[in-house]
Amino acid sequence: MSHPSLKRRLEAGDPVTGYWTTLADPAVAELVAETGFDFVVVDTEHTPSSLETVANSLRAVSSESAGVVRVPWNDHVRIKRVLDLAPAGVMAPMVSTPEEATDFVAATRYPPEGRRGIGVGRSARYGRDVAGQVDRDDADLVRIAQIETRAGVENVADIAAVDGLDALFVGPADLSAALGSFGDYDEAFEEAVSRVLDVGDEAGVPVGTLATSTDDVERWVAWGFDYVICGVDTLDLIRGADAALAAHETARE
Repeated sequence: MSHPSLKRRLEAGDPVTGYWTTLADPAVAELVAETGFDFVVVDTEHTPSSLETVANSLRAVSSESAGVVRVPWNDHVRIKRVLDLAPAGVMAPMVSTPEEATDFVAATRYPPEGRRGIGVGRSARYGRDVAGQVDRDDADLVRIAQIETRAGVENVADIAAVDGLDALFVGPADLSAALGSFGDYDEAFEEAVSRVLDVGDEAGVPVGTLATSTDDVERWVAWGFDYVICGVDTLDLIRGADAALAAHETARE
């Protein structure tokens, strides 16, 4: 139930790619995992997904891909409950200071280095391997901090330097909104992203982002992101439905 390959590939600088899921059905995560993505993000910040849904989504992708969970907030209680489900990684939104990044890492580590409680959930094979869980999770878990505020960009060098943080993730929607130009990747946005990318490169911390279209995929790769999450389930479903309806209307003309 651990996925050291994702962490090792990020550390090696391999061009890994993921997919973003928001729909509360594990079949969606399973479907995109079988497509061949290196990892699948199960979002719980902006979705109604329960812990049971997250657990089943992680089971659904485990044989084909690595499951990463985006928690609703950088809260150690929420984080430990997700970690008990044995994800390959956890992503925290709105990390704006090195103190917040330190708290995030501490929430993922067992004492004495952190504050995570020891349980007997899926990550511990339901009590069969509690000791192994402690060793595996500290060594294999991918910890991703989202940079999506002005303060996050300003403090990104100190955030990237926090011990135990494995990757950064630029949230393009929230960051552009924070800069006063939601959805407009203008000069201020480009400068902010360039700063994050430069810091990540200097610190040896990979930086990723989310592409909501094929044009975005090309843009982010050209900008130099280390990893890209290539698509969102709801948006791709809308595009597919719109295209099918348009094809039918054209055929009936």
